[in-house]
Amino acid sequence: MLHLRVVRSVYARARLLSVKGGITHADIPGTLSSVGEGATSAKGVVPHPVLAFASVNYVGQPVAAVVGRTPYEAADLAGSVDVEYEPLKPVVDPETAEAASPIHAGTTSNVLARTKIGADFRLPKNAVEVEGTFANERVVPNPMEPRGVVVDYDGSILTVRASTQSVHSWQEGFAGSLGLPSKRIRVIQMDTGGAFGTKGGIYPEYVIAAYVAMKQRRPVKWIEARSEHLAATFQGRGVRARMKLFADRRGRILGLKGDILVDAGAYGQGMGRWAPGWIGYQLTGPYAIRKALISGTAVYTNKVPLGPYRGAGRPEAAFFLERSIDLLADELKMDPVELRRQNTSARPFVSPTELEIPAARPFLDAAARALEYRKAVKSGAAGFSMFVLIPETSSGEGARIRVDGGRVKVWLGGNVHGQGHETFVRTLLAEELRVPADLVDLEAGDTAMLKEGMGSWGSRSAIMGGAALVEVARRLRSQVSKKAGKYSAKALLAGTHDAQVYHRETENLNSFGANLVSADVDATGAVRVRECRAYYDVGRALNPAMVESQIVGGSAQAIGQVLYEGSMYDENGQPLAASLADAGVPTAVEMPRFTVKLAKGRSSLPHGAKGVGESPTIGVPPALVRAIERATGKRFTRTPVLAEAIAGLPTAMKDGSRGRPAT
Repeated sequence: MLHLRVVRSVYARARLLSVKGGITHADIPGTLSSVGEGATSAKGVVPHPVLAFASVNYVGQPVAAVVGRTPYEAADLAGSVDVEYEPLKPVVDPETAEAASPIHAGTTSNVLARTKIGADFRLPKNAVEVEGTFANERVVPNPMEPRGVVVDYDGSILTVRASTQSVHSWQEGFAGSLGLPSKRIRVIQMDTGGAFGTKGGIYPEYVIAAYVAMKQRRPVKWIEARSEHLAATFQGRGVRARMKLFADRRGRILGLKGDILVDAGAYGQGMGRWAPGWIGYQLTGPYAIRKALISGTAVYTNKVPLGPYRGAGRPEAAFFLERSIDLLADELKMDPVELRRQNTSARPFVSPTELEIPAARPFLDAAARALEYRKAVKSGAAGFSMFVLIPETSSGEGARIRVDGGRVKVWLGGNVHGQGHETFVRTLLAEELRVPADLVDLEAGDTAMLKEGMGSWGSRSAIMGGAALVEVARRLRSQVSKKAGKYSAKALLAGTHDAQVYHRETENLNSFGANLVSADVDATGAVRVRECRAYYDVGRALNPAMVESQIVGGSAQAIGQVLYEGSMYDENGQPLAASLADAGVPTAVEMPRFTVKLAKGRSSLPHGAKGVGESPTIGVPPALVRAIERATGKRFTRTPVLAEAIAGLPTAMKDGSRGRPAT
């Protein structure tokens, strides 16, 4: 096996004058296919080259590659590659990107995408208006296990062993980037240690490894170093919004106007082009807001491209809206939960952005009781948030069951990377096929074993994977009944059976969640989160212990985003985080008490499930920032909320809101 090492740009923006040594763009002139969550095939998007040519556009961009018999030999060989640059002034601040000269030759501006949602509206002259600018800085996803592949080629089939969220997305991506038919590419998922959005699409390193494997006819391994992850893995968040809410004096919201700006980074393949419209679509949240006008812009900057990160647009939309509602509550001197209640509907509602939501008021009333909101606000600084979770269901999901030798083997299109799919698979098959759990094996994702599949993202695994599994299980029951005259688990296990389906879903499976977070702040600006409470509608919890773990883990990520994490760049486009310590990932020491309560109910699906995976990263940030405001009497409008800002010390971060919160 050969080991791959990538030589990366040390500049955020530069002309590439020469590259001497190693594998270069001349060897691999291709570009990355856009696949996975947020994929786009739109015209006008500047493609991401596998290896840079003519110019580099972010620190960490692959410029050349080498292979060695060991990782150490490859590292030594990388030092022999000579790259000559002509540095150029980078575009770092998305606020100034549109007016700056284009970073890509052949384009007329740094605007990647524009969108407009809703319609303009007129309001009474006496309408109350609040305005604020809110932002989520970029975040590095940082799963426990970084990215990695091992690629082999036998002259006919390219086999990719991968740390991935979707073997089928990868198969499509390799086919597009290498020009190979999909049938000649097999992707096998290895045990995957976390992803959070980073492993749904493909990256330059994967294509380079495939190229070398095909040329050398030897396996090629590339495993990402943590420093590479911090610099070159697609990042999340990176969005700013200027928000205006209009209301009457009783608190009824009359309309909303929003202007969204997305820092897409250097290329648009990850999520940048899709993000403005997706965030704007959700900007009315769970409330019955009848008038809205939202504009959105995504701009190129000299940073690593934007990608999906747990929630992928949902947390950003909720943060902008919930913080605006808190601002309105302070202006009207109203209780924040009562203000929210006045703006929920007791019936299903379709917003001006065409967002469909169930009746929200009954959920909000139940959430306030379950989270003991009144008691919490009396006992200290606490913040409340409510949100709508929109799971990704439109693209369907695949599942296969094969029974042979008395065992039941299952393949799902959504690949497991820590969510506990094994348990819900065994639960559902015990119900549908009455087979003991110890006879059921959930196999790793493999494009050779399942014809069609989608992937694990968008809070969809239990919903879509579970629905597909139930459908294929019922198909097997029917097969056994026809052969044996009557279904029984004994008849099933005694025979050989094989079936697979691709389940499509048309039901609206949007659901609600609410968080209440309490915190203390000391004189240095340090925040201690005391308790994080969640009340979520997950439908039927197929595995309650794993649901609680998902909520606790997602809440930890949300706390990290608010207090510790931010992918900062200097004026030259150099990333300021070189290690996990710099990145600000929280540790167990910073974790609060967690209280998780689940609403009772089922979805319309046969197995009753709803989504949960992204909920904590949606609901916790606005609630925690509000708790900090209540503790300090200061207004905070962006994440991370730095201790320096809390303590009144100068920071490099901007704050665009008006007014002070009620304490």
